[in-house]
Amino acid sequence: MRFPLACFLLAFLPVTLRAQGIEAIKADYTKFEYRIPMRDGKKLFTAVYVPKDESKKYPILLNRTPYSVKPYGVDHYKTDLGPSPLFGKAGYIFVYQDVRGRWMSEGEFVNVRPHIADKKATDVDESSDTFDTIDWLLKNVPNHNGKVGQWGISYPGFYTVCGMIDAHPALKAASPQAPVTDWFIGDDFHHNGTLFLPHFFNFMVRFGYPRPEPTKKDLPRFDHDSTDGYDYFLKLGPVANADAKIFKGNIAFWNDVMKHPNYDEFWQARNIRAHIKNIKPAVLTVGGWFDAENLFGAIETFKHAEKNQPGAANHLIMGPWSHGSWSRDEGKSLGNLQFNAKTAVYFREKIEFPFFEQHLKEKGDANLLKAVVFETGTNRWRKFDAWPPKESREQALYFDGGGKLASAARSASAQAEFDEYISDPAKPVPNIEKIDIGMTGDYMTADQRFASRRPDVLVYQGPELTEDLTLAGPIEVELYVTTTGTDADFIVKLIDVFPADYPDPNPNPTGLKMGGYQMLVRGEPFRGKYRNSFEKPEAFKPGETARIKFTMPDACHTFRPGHKIMVQVQSTWFPIVDRNPQKFLDIYKAEDKDFQKATHRVMRSSEAPSKVTIRVLP
Repeated sequence: MRFPLACFLLAFLPVTLRAQGIEAIKADYTKFEYRIPMRDGKKLFTAVYVPKDESKKYPILLNRTPYSVKPYGVDHYKTDLGPSPLFGKAGYIFVYQDVRGRWMSEGEFVNVRPHIADKKATDVDESSDTFDTIDWLLKNVPNHNGKVGQWGISYPGFYTVCGMIDAHPALKAASPQAPVTDWFIGDDFHHNGTLFLPHFFNFMVRFGYPRPEPTKKDLPRFDHDSTDGYDYFLKLGPVANADAKIFKGNIAFWNDVMKHPNYDEFWQARNIRAHIKNIKPAVLTVGGWFDAENLFGAIETFKHAEKNQPGAANHLIMGPWSHGSWSRDEGKSLGNLQFNAKTAVYFREKIEFPFFEQHLKEKGDANLLKAVVFETGTNRWRKFDAWPPKESREQALYFDGGGKLASAARSASAQAEFDEYISDPAKPVPNIEKIDIGMTGDYMTADQRFASRRPDVLVYQGPELTEDLTLAGPIEVELYVTTTGTDADFIVKLIDVFPADYPDPNPNPTGLKMGGYQMLVRGEPFRGKYRNSFEKPEAFKPGETARIKFTMPDACHTFRPGHKIMVQVQSTWFPIVDRNPQKFLDIYKAEDKDFQKATHRVMRSSEAPSKVTIRVLP
């Protein structure tokens, strides 16, 4: 979840992505600004761009955002309109709205405002605000064709999901893209109870400051006085220090989070997944396989819409993209990986634009199957009538002796049937090898060779593959562990090990040698005290075997012949994940003295067969 896409320097975009430009928009559109009343009387600031050509009627495209509808003033125009330049040229009525309590809109802003399932006449949530906005637009903006579409990326994706729940009858198409869905289980700020420290900190240090009155002014960016996130957050110390040293009590949501370390009513009320039902518009959910922020949200939105509205026009689009990059670049590469195609251009031209044209203008047919996903490894688009594909089958990868992966659990043995390592919170395993102050967009494909050489990282590797093995679907993790402490995190990484003779790209933008590259396909942390319940944490009993089972987000990746499958297990992933003191307590209240070394064992016996289970295509 990041700041407005307009922040990117459009001057550096390729020709195929060039914005329409202010002059072209001024020539074709007239801008109006309205304060639209909601059912409780609060007024939301809304910018509307209407085509000057009144010879035909146009559908309305709505974007609701907490990131500002800038620029303000009827004489100040955006440099581009719609999800891509294709829309501005095709002719739509474009509507941008500051959500309740942000920027120029009235009311109180509430982060991921809880949905009200059984509303009274005056109850408001983001679904009702969307409904009221559409209703007002239809009655007050002339020359529309009676059809509305909504789209948004990241936080605006959350508002799009809210809009399609109990939707206004005129809302015919919705495209939630990288939508926020659950900030404790898997989106943005938490993953399975662990805190994604630099992402949460760097976002809230600017976004989280209060706005007492409507304003057009932005806050200055925060100066870390450092470029090294590992060093910065290590010196910051326990998470509790952030408010005392930096925020000084000024960021209410940070302190709210610190008061709710478990999955209690505060978080459960903010889980929009529970309300994704009664969906009438056609839905195009979009996400990136390497979206460091809201991969979870895209997959979960599609799955819940599919489960609760079977047979509806519900589609999933997943490409090889970082957060929101499908809207702003060509999609030819990410970090060190090359995809040999303009994947984002394909999405915008062949999927997104035809989808809205079909449902809002009855032009053409997007001809979409249930799921259109990009398969990395082979670098090709795949189309399926279900996701995960119906033909996919489970395949277990068991941890074995000598750092090997096996296709079957071990039989009883007299040999040691575990692997162990010492985890030291004072010297945590980095999540990336390079230096950066935040959560990098390409960490999800980063080379893991630096981690595999550390003594506090367990490595299991399979044999060289002789044929393609295509992973398609979620990844299940089942660990049997012991610890000398009373709490621990476990990070599991599924990795594609490239052959030693793998060719470097030409040209080679990073200069990195790709022979032996250990590509992170999927990695996910789990806070051990939540192994039985996210609501009621439990301490480990030192030396006693405990089972940890969790699901990593879906992937679609082919391990090619000559490659190897690797799994890594570790207990720190810093600074992306906050440090666990390895002592059972409220980590958000931990002090320096609470952090301790601990020895963790991962069992691989016949009675305790640790494994990773993938879904593969035949």
